[in-house]
Amino acid sequence: MADNKHYEYSVNEVPPLGHLLLSAFQHVLIMIVAIGIPVIFAGQINETPEFTATLVTFSMLASGIGSIMQALRLPFLGSGYLCPNLCGPSFLSLSLSAAWIGGLPLMRGITIVAGLVEILLAPVIQKLKNVFPIYIVGLVVALVGISIISISITSFFGLSLQRDAICNADILIGTVSLLIMIFCNLWGKGFVKIYCLIIGMFSGWILALTVVPEYWYNLLLLKNSPLFALPQFNTLLHPITLRLDLLVPLIVIAIGSTLKTFGNLLAAQKFSEPELDEVNYVPIRNGIVADGVATALSGLLGAMAVDTSSSNIGLAGATKVLSRSISIVAGVIFIVLAFFPMLTNALALMPKPVLGSALIFSGCFMICAGLGQMLSENWDPHKTFVVGIALFFGLSTAFLPSLYARSPQIIQTFFTDPLPTTTILAVILHQIFHLDVAYKKIRNAFKARKKLS
Repeated sequence: MADNKHYEYSVNEVPPLGHLLLSAFQHVLIMIVAIGIPVIFAGQINETPEFTATLVTFSMLASGIGSIMQALRLPFLGSGYLCPNLCGPSFLSLSLSAAWIGGLPLMRGITIVAGLVEILLAPVIQKLKNVFPIYIVGLVVALVGISIISISITSFFGLSLQRDAICNADILIGTVSLLIMIFCNLWGKGFVKIYCLIIGMFSGWILALTVVPEYWYNLLLLKNSPLFALPQFNTLLHPITLRLDLLVPLIVIAIGSTLKTFGNLLAAQKFSEPELDEVNYVPIRNGIVADGVATALSGLLGAMAVDTSSSNIGLAGATKVLSRSISIVAGVIFIVLAFFPMLTNALALMPKPVLGSALIFSGCFMICAGLGQMLSENWDPHKTFVVGIALFFGLSTAFLPSLYARSPQIIQTFFTDPLPTTTILAVILHQIFHLDVAYKKIRNAFKARKKLS
C-alpha cells in the first residue's frame, strides 16, 4: 500500500480485485442517483415509458464511457484521476427548452455543441496560472461542494419538491445513515473505513424498509420490470438540428459546466497528488477535453448531457482510495447496468434520505478541502474583498433566484448559478483589486533596469 498519510490506494495503484470491485460499486451507488435527471426530463415532455427507458440507458452508457475516458492518461485525453461522469443538472433547463421547441433533434444538437465548446475551452486552461491564484483555486473547489447543497438537503429530508411535507421517519433515516458513515470513517479501521459509504447506505436502506412500508411496496413492483432489455436504437437515426437563438445561453451554460469540471479536477488533483506545490494544468486540460467528448457523445446518442461528479471525488477524498482504475471499473459496471433495468431500478429506489446523507458526507470533504487550500496562503485585505464580494453575489443567485429572474437580460445571462458566477467575479475582482501590486512590480522592474543602465 501507498503512504497512509495521504491515501490507502494511490492514483496509479491497482487495488486487489475484491477491493477494486467493491470500491467501484461504492462509486456506482452515488452515480446511480443521477438516473433521476433523464427520468425528470422525460416526464416533463410527457414521453412514453419506452422513451424514458431508452433515455436512461443511453445516458448511463455515456456516463460509463465518460468515466472510463476520464481515468485514462493519454497525451490529449483524460485527466488520469478518479473522477466518474454522471448526468448533471447543469443542462437540464436548456435541454427541456430545446425539447419543447424542437424535440429530441434540437436537444441532441445543443448537447453536441456544448461538448464542442468545452473542448475548445480546454486549451485555455493551461494559460490560467496568473488568472487562478491558489486562493481562487481553493474557492472554486469549495464552491463545487457548495453546489450540491440544494439537492443533498432536499434528498436528506426525503423531498422531491421543496414544498413537500417532511416526514419524521425520513429525518430518522437520513440522520442514522449519515452518522453511521461518519462514525465508520472517523473510528473505523481497514475495511470499515474504506467502505464507510456502502455500510452507511445499506444500513439506512434496511432501516427505511423497517419503518416505512412504502419502500417495501416499491421494491415489490420491480417484479414487473424486465431483467434484461435493449434500448430503442432507432432513436439514433433521428436528425440533429440547431437554432441560433439558443447559442448564447448554450455558451454561457457550457462555460459554467467547464468551470465546474475545472473545479472537480482541481479537487481530484489535490486529493490524488497532495505533494504538488502548484496546480499541474496539463491533466486538468486533458480532463476537460474528455468531459467535452463525453458530453458530445451524449448528444450523438440522444442522451442527457453528462458531467464530472463532485460527490464521487468527495468520496475518494473521504476514503483515501484514489486509484483511477476504480473509475474505469465503475464505468464498466455502469455500462453493464444500463442493459439490466431491474437492477438499475432497484438501486434507483434507494430511499432519498439515504442518498442525501451520502451526498452530504461526500460534499463535506470538497468544501473543507477547498477552504483549506484557500486559506493556506498569507491572507490580506485584497483577498478579503475578492472572495467576500464574489461570494455575496455568487451565492445570492441561489438565495434570491426570483430577483435575477426579473433582472435585465445581461444580468440573467451571467448571474445563473453560484459556481460560475462566483468564479467569474473572483477572477475579475482579483485583477482589479491587485492593480496596486501590479503597479509596484512594474515600478520596481523599471527602477532595477534604470540602475543597470
